[in-house]
Formats: sequence, C-alpha cells, structure tokens
Amino acid sequence: MSTDRTAEILISPDALAAAIGSDDAPVVLDVRWRLDKPDGRDDHAAGHIPGAVYVDLDGELAEHGEPTDGRHPLPSTEHLQAAARRWGVSQGNSVVVTDDLNAMSAARAWWLLRAAGVADVRILDGGLRAWRAAGLPLEEGAVEPVEGDVVLRSGGLPTVDIDGAAVFPETGVLIDARAGERYRGEVEPIDPRAGHIPGAVNRPTGANLVSGGGFKAADDLRAEFEALGVTDDTPVAVYCGSGVTAAHQIAALAIAGFDATLYPGSWSQWSNHPDRPVATTD
Repeated sequence: MSTDRTAEILISPDALAAAIGSDDAPVVLDVRWRLDKPDGRDDHAAGHIPGAVYVDLDGELAEHGEPTDGRHPLPSTEHLQAAARRWGVSQGNSVVVTDDLNAMSAARAWWLLRAAGVADVRILDGGLRAWRAAGLPLEEGAVEPVEGDVVLRSGGLPTVDIDGAAVFPETGVLIDARAGERYRGEVEPIDPRAGHIPGAVNRPTGANLVSGGGFKAADDLRAEFEALGVTDDTPVAVYCGSGVTAAHQIAALAIAGFDATLYPGSWSQWSNHPDRPVATTD
C-alpha cells in the first residue's frame, strides 16, 4: 500500500490557478512572515495570488504570553475561529495556504486549520516563487473577503507539552527542525540558551526542499526520515525555534506517510526554563 500523501497535503500552481477559476474556488491564505520582517502586509499588497487574503502570523496564528510559554503559543480555538471567519472561511470550504518562504510560515496555518477540523487544507508547493515561475498572474492591493461562518474545534492533531517533550526520546524520535549550528549550540541568535533538548535528533526544515523551493518527493522524504529512526510503529514529534517551521516538518512527514506530534513551545519555551537540561553534541 502506498504511503504517499502528496495530493492530500500539496497543490501545484497550475492546479490552484484552475481551482481559483472554478465554481468551488478555495479560500487562499497568504501567510507573509519572516523572523526579520514579521509584518508582511506591504509585501502582500505589492503582489499576491488573485483573491488571496493576508494572514498575520503573529497576531492571528499565535497567542502572546510569558517567555516561559514560548514565542508563538498556539492560538485558542475562539481566537483562530474569529480569524478564519475574517479570512472568509465558511463551513465546507477548501483552503490553500501560501507564502514567500518556501511554505515555512504557511505550514503554520496548514497545521492549525487541520488541527481545528478543516478537512481540506493544502499547501501551495513552492509558494509564490513557484507561482511566478509558472507565469501566473499576481494582483495588487488589499483583499476584503465576505465574513465566513466556519466552526472550528480543538484537538484534531496531537501536541506534546514541555514535560512530554522531555521524555519523548525515551520511546520515540524527537526531531529538532532548526539549523544544525543552533542544534549543536554553536550559535543562538534568538533564544536565551544554545543547544537542544537532550535526546533530540537534528533535521533542518530546509532538508525537506528541492532546489526550487518545493517539497521533495514522498519516497525521498520517507527514506530520509527512516534514516533518523522514524518508522510506522515509532512515535515522532517535532519542535523548532517557536513552533512555526516545525509545522513544515510535520507536513513533510505527512507527505511521507508518517503522523507526527507538535511540541508548540519548542526551543523558545525550553530555553526559557533554566531548570531544563541542554545538550550541545550531536
């Protein structure tokens, strides 16, 4: 039996263009966000996929708490539902998420909406870069959608808290999705301590991508995850800096046929707890 779930997770630029022109068009969400430029409204206004609604990752896809909660705690169901309705999402809508960061920020919206019960959420493979490369049009300005009526629920995808992350390597594979130098503790440009959760293995999120910015083929991803010890019978969890790009890793695992758990607090939470041990070797 094939484990390839690519069609469930991804959509190509040409397929999205055709869907936008259909009677059952998806809601397209533009999650423009980067660590060095978290507000992407001006980039969105300068050029976006026709009809795509801007999504504010910091304001709509996260709560804000103490440093010990991490930099991007998961939003409440009520918070996310209000945002999704503002984006124009209604019951039964399909949703496509995109960005200009090789889907690394868009995957946060993908994971949250899936976890909240939206059945059909896909990532534009290759994002805006692939859309442009396909010669497809962009539009300028803001998009003001009609209010939606979607009803969201909580708990549709598994998560683990800081205590669960601490013991996860005893029975499963805990993947650190940050760059290798941060994992090894050689540098730490953002969080208060350098290193990684003891027992975690490193697979930078960028390893999921081909040179053009799209996801690798399912068979290639599966082989690479299996080399880390992931199997159909082995639990796997993922963390990153603040729980954003970890969702991209979870999408890659899903494409390869593996269901994974998110540690939302990630390193930004762990490193703000001085009592938690830190490892700095591979």
